[in-house]
Amino acid sequence: MQRTALYAILRSLAAGAALVLAGAAQAQVYKWVDEDGIVTYSNIAPPTDRTFDVLRFPCYASDPKCRSVSWEKVPLNVRSFRDEIRSAAAFNAIDESLIRAIIHAESAYQPDAQSPKGAQGLMQLMPSTQAEMQVSDPFDPAENIRGGARYLSRLLEEFKGDVKLAAAAYNAGAAAVYRYGGIPPFDETQEYVRRVTILHRRYGQAR
Repeated sequence: MQRTALYAILRSLAAGAALVLAGAAQAQVYKWVDEDGIVTYSNIAPPTDRTFDVLRFPCYASDPKCRSVSWEKVPLNVRSFRDEIRSAAAFNAIDESLIRAIIHAESAYQPDAQSPKGAQGLMQLMPSTQAEMQVSDPFDPAENIRGGARYLSRLLEEFKGDVKLAAAAYNAGAAAVYRYGGIPPFDETQEYVRRVTILHRRYGQAR
């Protein structure tokens, strides 16, 4: 990674790191001062003779590098947005644990999350999906969850209740699922479906 380019990106990530919820899955970046007195950021551990800090930030769905996270052990978040999730689940006839799994996998429960591809909010809705689901403010938790749950409900109906195919379509689009006759062979999508499957089961058991 380019040190100068990485610095600008990670400085903003570091500023928000302290706000991450305890139940969020984390990736980490190392910060230290090199022999020239320059502050360095890297995802690779520094030399052993350096004093360093570890900065943590949430794993987003679009980051396959978060595959190193143990999704079987990462702490769950069963408290945040409880009323909003319960309401959206009841209205759309979806399992609450599936909505939580999608939120956890997508944004680590951060309502202001934004992906490099343009997805926004808790359930990482793309602008086109926001318009289709009539979401005017994707950073409003209740509105984002309502829109995301409605979209997820449509995908579940389209794929006859198959959670894995619905999750794949949520990540890569329904067209890609049809094109490949199942979960698309994209690294990001394969990892996403694995992540959601684990979290869905664990949130269901945590009730």
